[in-house]
Amino acid sequence: MTKLRLSALPILSAIALSSFAAQAADTGPYDARIAKVLKATPLIDGHNDWPEALAEKAKDARWTMDLTNLDPKQYHTDITRLRKGQIGGQFWSVWVSADLPQVQQVKDTLDEIGMVYNLAERYPNDFTLVRTAAQLRAAHKAGRIGSMIGVEGGGQIDGSLAVLRAYHQLGASYLTLTHSRTIEWADSATDNPQHDGLTPFGENVVRELNRLGMLVDLSHVSEATMLDALRVSTAPVIFSHSNARALCDTPRNVSDAVLKQVAANGGVVMVNFAAQYVSEARRVWGADRSAEIARNNAPPFGGLHIGDPKGADKALADWEVAHPEPVTTIAQVADHVEHIAKVAGVDHVGIGSDFDGVGALPEGLGGVQTYPALLAELMRRGWSDRGIAKLAGENVLRVMEAAEKVAAAPAKKG
Repeated sequence: MTKLRLSALPILSAIALSSFAAQAADTGPYDARIAKVLKATPLIDGHNDWPEALAEKAKDARWTMDLTNLDPKQYHTDITRLRKGQIGGQFWSVWVSADLPQVQQVKDTLDEIGMVYNLAERYPNDFTLVRTAAQLRAAHKAGRIGSMIGVEGGGQIDGSLAVLRAYHQLGASYLTLTHSRTIEWADSATDNPQHDGLTPFGENVVRELNRLGMLVDLSHVSEATMLDALRVSTAPVIFSHSNARALCDTPRNVSDAVLKQVAANGGVVMVNFAAQYVSEARRVWGADRSAEIARNNAPPFGGLHIGDPKGADKALADWEVAHPEPVTTIAQVADHVEHIAKVAGVDHVGIGSDFDGVGALPEGLGGVQTYPALLAELMRRGWSDRGIAKLAGENVLRVMEAAEKVAAAPAKKG
């Protein structure tokens, strides 16, 4: 089960397919400024699902296939487009389905961690594994993409701090406390709450992440879990791929109240490109479309076209003609950046695209080659080079350095 099937859009729309192939918007007037900023500061993306996309689509061929140029209708990412997008640092998500038994999640996580290692081993001139902010800066200076690992779901530790420590030993840089499901120790944003946030064990997971120097990632978690983690963590937290809830009212996004807490904590919210988390109109359309699918197919007796898949497909196609998908734009993504910067401060916003983990993307942001288009949009709005540098990577580097200091501090005696 791919991450794409968990989104509001179960099949690729024509807009999504065209966006996959889209090239970066014209950044001509800003090219020199962007190049100057990104030469000094690595552009860091908090979340890219390429390892899982390769596992799902290429199977065992992924270990040996050429990853230089891939079909843009199949993948948002390849090496040529990463270079065009001037990426300097990447947190590669090693996501597995939260619906799997947790012991299987551990096995599949290890498989995807192996894929990140494979990237660096087969393409050493392009990728190098890094664990610290200093190592990331050094990789960027050497012209390589500093590659980090993000474990995207608390179920992937199978309720074991020993598994978490093993991931750390393998180079994992963050743990997302939950994914789409509420687990035994943390509530998800997209499932029924059971704990009003974190359980005592969940709080211990946060403390252990602090001790290890791993980042606490609060994307996908409920607001109560966000607030509990912010209360417990002694290091800045991240949202590896989330947006402003004031602009798109999904629980996957971050409320203004929490944004203010993130600022007080010193953390960073890394803006997601997924259309259903960017545009309120697109979010509502996706919910209406899902309701229409259920109306036509609901088992065992309620669907208008139950037992008639062709009829159900035609009914959905007719509905889509009458209800065209709202267009999501790069300007709306920039709106989320600016809202987070306004509420939390420019020191607390970053980029977390979610490439290769979603279907529909905004026009102009169809793949990893398009990061400069977003920076150019913000420059058009008056952002300074210093502000762009903070958004691009300096904020994340600061958070990494702060987490490293917390981990290096002497343990307090009980």
